[in-house]
Formats: sequence, C-alpha cells, structure tokens
Amino acid sequence: MNQKRLFLTYGLVFFVTAIWGLNIVIIKVLVEDLPPQTMTAFRIMMAGITALIIIVLGKSFRHLSKREWIYVLLGMLFGVILHHSLIAVGLTMIDASNASLILALVPLTTAILAVLFLGEKLTKLRIIGFILALSGVFFIQGGSVSNMQLSQGELILLIAMVVQAISFIFVKKATATLDSKQVTTIMYLLGSIGLLIISFITEPGGLSEMTSASLFIYFLFIVSGIVATGVGYMVFNAAIQQIGAGQTAIFNNFVPFFGLVFSALFLNETITASQLIGFVFIVAGVLFGTGYIEKLWEKKYKRINNARKSVG
Repeated sequence: MNQKRLFLTYGLVFFVTAIWGLNIVIIKVLVEDLPPQTMTAFRIMMAGITALIIIVLGKSFRHLSKREWIYVLLGMLFGVILHHSLIAVGLTMIDASNASLILALVPLTTAILAVLFLGEKLTKLRIIGFILALSGVFFIQGGSVSNMQLSQGELILLIAMVVQAISFIFVKKATATLDSKQVTTIMYLLGSIGLLIISFITEPGGLSEMTSASLFIYFLFIVSGIVATGVGYMVFNAAIQQIGAGQTAIFNNFVPFFGLVFSALFLNETITASQLIGFVFIVAGVLFGTGYIEKLWEKKYKRINNARKSVG
C-alpha cells in the first residue's frame, strides 16, 4: 500500500473512532427522549439496511453453510440483541463518560476469552495487561476501596461489554470463511427484528412514543444508525483488510477518549482526575493484554537479529 493510501486509511479509521465516541453521547441523548428498546431496534435496523446496500453494491453476498449460520446467529444474539439492549438501558442510569470507559475494556475481555476458548497463549505481558486494566476500573470507581461498588447502571454496562466480547469470538469463527461485511449485515438485520420483538414486550407504547420527539433528536437518530453504526463498522472492517487487525484495533483506544471529551463538551459531564488515570491504565492494559506490545518487541528483536546476521 502506498503512503498516500495508508494515511487515508488511518485518517478514516481515526474519524470512525471519533464518531463512535460521539455515538455514546448521542445514544445517551436519545434514550432521554425516546423509548430505549424501541429506539435501539430501529437504529440497528437502519444500520443493517445501510450495510445491506453496501454489500449488494459490492456484490459480496453468498449463501451460508449450517456452521456459518450458527456462528452468525450466536454473534447476533450476544453482539446485537444483548449488547445494544443493555447499552440502551444502562445509559438511562449512568453518565456517558463512565460508559465510554467501561466499554473500553472490550478488546481486553476479548483477549481473555480468546485465551480461554480459542487456545491463545497467556504470557506474562498479557497478565500485566489484565492487572493494568483492572487498576483502571479501580480508578474509574473513584480510586479508593470504599468506592469499589458498581452501581446498577455500571453493572449493566459491564455485562454489555462482556457479551460484546463474547460475540467477537463467534464473529471471528464466522469470518474465517465469510466476508465480514456480510456477517455484520446479517447480524444487524436479524438482530434488529429480535430487538423489535423485545421492545413490543418491554415497551408496549414504544412505537407511538417514537413519533413525539423533535427534529434534532431524529437527526441524531439517523446519524447514530446510518453513519456511526452502519457506515462506521463497514469502514472499520475494510481497514482491517487494508492494514491488519492489530493496527486497526489500536485505534479503538481513541473511542473512550473521544467519549470523555464529547461527554464534557455536549453533556456538561465533569471529567475527574480519577477517570483520566483510569483511562490511561485501561489503554495500557489493552496494549499489553491484547498482545500488541509483545508483537512490537518481537518485531524489534527480529530486526536486531537480522541486522546482526547480515553483519556477521
């Protein structure tokens, strides 16, 4: 890949992470004005339709095998229905800034699950990463033992983070043989139907309440569904194919940062020193716990050894 195209890819991924950070703030605003479950169902449906248009234009659709359907449906259950339902409910209870920091643990939790269920190696550096991330959670809670008690909203967001990490394991299995864009599209479309059924049960008057908001709220709703969730994930998946999963995943660390910044700018939430320290610990924990630092060191040692051999 030439330098110009590489910088364009980096720029697009950076923009997507900013949009995702902003999206947490947008959802926080949406759940204050719209029924959370019903809004989430239609938001994900919009994302699914956007993704469907993209894969139809790209002609990247094919029939799935029985095994692929199992992985995709399990990924949908955990990553769409459970994850997005829990986020919508949790954000009615806690600030967007805290939610951003909790969701930042997704890459690390995925790495832990990969060790447990995919047979990936657990190294000393990864253990250090896990400890650093847990320290980050400690600081998010206020930095003292007496404050180490999760509120109901924080617990819901924590579960939302875990179920998304679980979904990534199934998505990883599915994308071993399927185009990631097709997997995303099916998960969103079928998941939105599941979310809609749940909303009929939990929010009987949800459909009528969806028509009573202001034009600005509907604008945010469209931005969240089409731009942040629909196009955002497609761009991110395309970047993975261009520059690799490792480099792309590092950009995920900007999401909680932007979440904190936009929470302060648009929701007037107070960002504490303890939260900022927690953010630094979580980012460090993700870098170590996902094996990124380890890979950098391995590359460095290989270059040194190759240089020595060439000199010798």
